[in-house]
Amino acid sequence: MMHIILMIALCLTTLSVQATQAGTGRYGVARFPTPVLNSSDFKTIFGGPDGRSMKSDKCGQLRELEFIALPGSVFTIREQLKSGAASICRVETEEYSTTASVKLYLDCRFLEFHDNAPPQRPRRLPKRADIVASLKESVGSSYVWGGNILEGVPELADWWYGDLTGLDRRRLTLSGLDCSGLLYRASNGWTPRNSSQLVRFGQPVAVARTTAEQIAETLQPLDLIVWDGHVVIVLDHDSTIESILAYGQPGKGGVVITPLKQRLKEIMRSRTPADSWPQDGKVHKHFVVRRWYGL
Repeated sequence: MMHIILMIALCLTTLSVQATQAGTGRYGVARFPTPVLNSSDFKTIFGGPDGRSMKSDKCGQLRELEFIALPGSVFTIREQLKSGAASICRVETEEYSTTASVKLYLDCRFLEFHDNAPPQRPRRLPKRADIVASLKESVGSSYVWGGNILEGVPELADWWYGDLTGLDRRRLTLSGLDCSGLLYRASNGWTPRNSSQLVRFGQPVAVARTTAEQIAETLQPLDLIVWDGHVVIVLDHDSTIESILAYGQPGKGGVVITPLKQRLKEIMRSRTPADSWPQDGKVHKHFVVRRWYGL
């Protein structure tokens, strides 16, 4: 009888392990800022063959980086894989939406594991003045595709790289911000992470068939001048702030402040103001203004 009980227990344990590997009923909570990628090949992406490089495109950007999850972010684990000696989790999260073809992966070491679904990360919207101060604090920081952590992720250096002496540690640990990441950081993860969501976030401001001067008169601090691909944040009644990828233009990329009317005129050379973002899924040369703070 004892032998039968042990065999049953062993079978149940095996099934439990298989279920865990399949991702059923297993959850993780981010312990630190956690890079979330659209590829499971962490070993090639971070460190490379010599442990001293990071995969990048011709603009120096890691296009596999989707975003950096904030501590407390909750993930449902769908699968566990291997990349080198490390375990990689394929995950889903309410904090970031993707198309069905995009899968999300993270280094399992970033997670605290739970058998039952933990509560979602508490989100607290900072005061307007604090958001503005955070935005200003970011001026001069580098543009990082998918980046929303100004200080970077030091665990990447500890876990994936070798000796970084003489290398750009900030770049290799993803220290910097992209356009929507600038807002995401300043709002404490309150706002959507991508411009494709920001075009419908909050409430529309009527700007169609108006001039740059007329638009400038209607804008309020933290309004968003946005299209699917980029967002410019109204900092105050006279200026905007954004993070720009300026490939081939040394000294012009990263987080910059620009006079409001000047930036509107620049945008309107190639884009037309619209009151709402088109729903047809086509590429459009429009921009919209969305008001979200205080609603």
